[in-house]
Amino acid sequence: MWGMVCADGASGWSNGRGSGDRSAKPARDGGSGTVLAVALIAALASALIALTTVAAALAARQRAAAAADLAALAGAQSLIDGQELEQACQLADQVAQSNGAELATCSRAPLDGLAVTCRVGVVLPVFGPRQAVGSAVAGPP
Repeated sequence: MWGMVCADGASGWSNGRGSGDRSAKPARDGGSGTVLAVALIAALASALIALTTVAAALAARQRAAAAADLAALAGAQSLIDGQELEQACQLADQVAQSNGAELATCSRAPLDGLAVTCRVGVVLPVFGPRQAVGSAVAGPP
């Protein structure tokens, strides 16, 4: 094999086994990069699942809150216009359903207002089906 010779007579080329010392033991870290990469991918996947779960829960909560706000406003306006509580709650239910929610409770609030609670179903990646809840109260100024 061709090689160069240093001033002290030692070969300057390496044979791929370190410094040329044949008694040196091979490193035992073969495959450790693969294990590290798998652990990193698992951590990133776990973080992504957690982020997706939180985002889905927050979005469902916002939909429930928005549906409750709109249902309460519609029902309160109905009460102000002179309709009975039952008719106001029916209107609130229609508004909630048109916003993808279910009207859970509907009752008269102080000062001729209307208090409603709406639920929105959501399927969370880890926890399965759940209900997000939003509540609102509306009435005359």
